[in-house]
Amino acid sequence: METCTFDGTTDNIEKYVTCVTKAATEATVASIAGDIDNFYLLVCGTLVFLMQAGFAMLCAGSVRQKNQKNIMLKNLLDACGGALGFYFLGFGFYQGDGPVFLGTNGFLLVGRDDYASFFFQFAFAATAATIVAGTVAERCKMEAYLCYSLFLTAFVYPVVARAGWTSNGFLAVAGIKDFAGSGIVHMTGGCTALIAAIVLGPRKGRFTDADGKDLPEATTFPPSSVSLQILGTFILWVGWYGFNPGSTLGIHTYGQDAAYCAVTTTLAAAAGCISSMFLNCLLTKMKTGEVVYDLTFAMNGALGGLVGITAAPDSTATYYAVIVGIIAGWVYLGASALLIKLKIDDAVDAVPVHFFCGMWGVIAAALFDEGGGLFTGGGGGLLLANIYLILFVIAWVGGLMTPFFIALNFLGMFRVDSLEEDVGLDISHHGGAAYNLEQPKKEDVDELNTRRATAHGKVERPEVEA
Repeated sequence: METCTFDGTTDNIEKYVTCVTKAATEATVASIAGDIDNFYLLVCGTLVFLMQAGFAMLCAGSVRQKNQKNIMLKNLLDACGGALGFYFLGFGFYQGDGPVFLGTNGFLLVGRDDYASFFFQFAFAATAATIVAGTVAERCKMEAYLCYSLFLTAFVYPVVARAGWTSNGFLAVAGIKDFAGSGIVHMTGGCTALIAAIVLGPRKGRFTDADGKDLPEATTFPPSSVSLQILGTFILWVGWYGFNPGSTLGIHTYGQDAAYCAVTTTLAAAAGCISSMFLNCLLTKMKTGEVVYDLTFAMNGALGGLVGITAAPDSTATYYAVIVGIIAGWVYLGASALLIKLKIDDAVDAVPVHFFCGMWGVIAAALFDEGGGLFTGGGGGLLLANIYLILFVIAWVGGLMTPFFIALNFLGMFRVDSLEEDVGLDISHHGGAAYNLEQPKKEDVDELNTRRATAHGKVERPEVEA
């Protein structure tokens, strides 16, 4: 900024006043722009945090009625454990000063005043954590879930985020493209969910009968509420308008970029929904001869499209965004079938949506990015960098979370007792069922029916002896 000086002469007065006015205006504009950017981050962070409600509703609708309280509490603990883990350690490891791999200060926000940034980044960390909730639903212990949530948000995720999203992070230096986190957020959460599902094992009756013999086909447990499933899907979709446009990290001079992210996000979600539902419809028609429009594949196809576009919503042409969504819907469908073939039980199909569609999103960014995509004249350098990102996420998350979950399982802290699983976790762990399903007494119903019939002249009143 120009330094304004006044030498006391009359000729200098006009120049001095002009200089001071200009400096004051520039300072005011900069201050307002900073406040607007902070407000924008808070709004977008709130939308991302709203995704916690979306995950909760989707999970509650997908699991059986006997496990409603349990899955709701686990989603709540994601937010709580994520907030504390990220505050105590995660934010410092992610954005603190220090070596390339790990920050060494900023813990407990000591010496930091970038509170809007902390809030926005916490919402992302909590999103990575909550992906696992649905996968391990109906058989995971509460204490194990809280331990995992703290560990993921305090250490595992921050290292991945630092590597990819800070200026000196080794993935960023390698030139990766992951604008809002198809790999950094969704693959991290999805890979954790996959490992948890393998170590924890499937729900009783999913792939084997009571004697432990393999079933000819995997059992599909009907959802408790399709209404909650679709409500959760729409809430997640709305939350993505904070996730992707919010990753501009400001609105001042980035308004057009944020708007463009919203458009590509919408197109990819819509294309994923349609492609997944109709491909499943076609496959079902070929197999059974019946036409079935499956809502589950429509919902998860939309979510797969959202995950797929997250790596490059700012730099993918709109028509390519449609292609990304279409292929994401197919990737979800194939990955869901693969898990069943491998007898890996994912109660809400979070692994196909977040891990496999996240992987596709990272690859798609390297193919269609307007600046350096393989199909847009950029060569193969970006593709190699993004494959590096995929391999690092799998190696880092797998290398840490596999022994972590195995240790929990060895200590008896991971899976609930067999009888508790049969009864349901609401009764065995939370003091009773989520819903009051008590029926009226049969004799009361019979008496009511008799009175109604009598009132309409259909039943004679019994004679009373004098």
